[in-house]
Amino acid sequence: MTETRTSRPRQRFQSFDDPSHRKGAERIEALRAALRATGLDGFVVPRADEHQSEYVPADAERLAWLTGFTGSAGTAVILMESAALVVDGRYTLQAPEQVDTGLVTVVPLAETTPEAWIGANLRRDQVLGYDPWLHTPDGLARLERAVTRAGGAVRAVPNLVDAVWAGRPRPPAGPVVVHPDALCGEASADKLGRIRAALAEGGCDALVISDPHNLAWAFNLRGADVGHTPLALGYAILPREGPARLFLVSPNVDPALRAALAPVAEILPRADLDDGLASLAGVRVRLDASTGAVALKEKIEAAGGTADVGKDPITGMKAVKNAAEIAGARAAHVRDGASVVRFLAWLDGAAAAAPSSQARKRTT
Repeated sequence: MTETRTSRPRQRFQSFDDPSHRKGAERIEALRAALRATGLDGFVVPRADEHQSEYVPADAERLAWLTGFTGSAGTAVILMESAALVVDGRYTLQAPEQVDTGLVTVVPLAETTPEAWIGANLRRDQVLGYDPWLHTPDGLARLERAVTRAGGAVRAVPNLVDAVWAGRPRPPAGPVVVHPDALCGEASADKLGRIRAALAEGGCDALVISDPHNLAWAFNLRGADVGHTPLALGYAILPREGPARLFLVSPNVDPALRAALAPVAEILPRADLDDGLASLAGVRVRLDASTGAVALKEKIEAAGGTADVGKDPITGMKAVKNAAEIAGARAAHVRDGASVVRFLAWLDGAAAAAPSSQARKRTT
């Protein structure tokens, strides 16, 4: 009988293949045309999704599509007459090779922050657009200060890169599955009880979980929505009393996960998140300062709730590993070590079998 492995999400190996960046000029011009149509003078394009993730799904690779830069961190600022890509020290060599430097100036973060570049290049009375799903409240505050110093203004708009991105990939739809309690070491119900106790201690009535890592830990689930990490993208609203609501991007939810979470949570599509946030009138809601988007804060407040921006208590909890998690980490290191040893053994054999450099010279 052939074993069929369909219950666990599969992850691809990391690839450094670059997408085509030869269309940078026409793509930036398309974005500038959208700016003119919207009455804006510039737009900020961070390398982030709405969860501030390091690895993002294909439909959130806006910076790579626009500029050709494929690094995991960076911010582009596109103005009508100039543009910059600010990158950290890991990418000072990579970025100029991938980006058309005749159109986009590569700026090392060690020399200039995106906000400092904006302050030096945005002119008085100009308006800089941003996507409120891609900035945290603290990040927006820094942006607003820079723009105000330049004498300009900021405006929240739907993402203009998405508006001009022909053939943009569809949202991810990887399988979302149960992570067994034997590997987690603690049932989801018990974790949620600890989280609720922390909310009560902090004077909050509910928590919006915006970090997919925290979502995976709290509800003992795994997904395949992004490369290199077994995450399911989405959100959860966890009240101090009553069931939680999960809003997942992928519709491909294993029935076993629904059954496992039925006593503690309802699983809904990501499209229902706005309705969930609208139900938070009169509720003090903890919103994670590191991953909670400006759009979440604004929707909570528009519903009549109070957004208490601070630390998600799950972050500290999941950092303390229980016995099952420690055993799993050790087992993973053993498997990883064995893989490295097999590779090194293969490399030694391949090197010994290869003709020497002198032999190659004699045969050419």
